[in-house]
Amino acid sequence: MVRIASIEIIPDYLDEYLSILQEESNASVKLEPGVISIFPMYKKENPTSIRLLEIYASREAYEAHLQTPHFKYYKTATLKMVDSLKLIEMSTIDKDAMPLIFKKM
Repeated sequence: MVRIASIEIIPDYLDEYLSILQEESNASVKLEPGVISIFPMYKKENPTSIRLLEIYASREAYEAHLQTPHFKYYKTATLKMVDSLKLIEMSTIDKDAMPLIFKKM
């Protein structure tokens, strides 16, 4: 399961949001075997425009992720900071390349 989360942050909350997001993304990748990637990025010209590359081993892994304490904390703590959130479901073009990408790291 692959998706891109497109998130716009209210500027006054940016530093606080980034701190909470970093904790959540690190915990998700370290603690959850089904979370392959939660890779946060921001647009260089607009740091309040956040993108997350999310890759899960399966739909079940994603649903388990939603029940973790670190995700629930992230979601509730940042609710007032988010101006907009769009979840974009993606399909891979070359599924065989995925394992090769992560082997290089």
